[in-house]
Amino acid sequence: MSVLRVRLLESLHRKLGEVAEKEGVSIDQLINSAVAEKMSALMSEEYLHARAARGARGKFAAALSKVADVEPHTSDRLIEGNTRKARKKATAS
Repeated sequence: MSVLRVRLLESLHRKLGEVAEKEGVSIDQLINSAVAEKMSALMSEEYLHARAARGARGKFAAALSKVADVEPHTSDRLIEGNTRKARKKATAS
């Protein structure tokens, strides 16, 4: 484990202490958890960008062409007016 000295605004430090107490953890544990969550989000974003860069529209279309052209099961159907096109059209009006 290593030591890191961080300068915080007094108000932020106070609020950090309140949240840590409410969560039943130390300030150190709360900061460790927050940093881990942020790093996970950033690393996931990098991973997804790298995967997207490797993607190919043709391969996607080929895979999609193998899916049967049938109506979706009743529980999988979109609610009328709750499609992306319907929402986009409503906001454009």
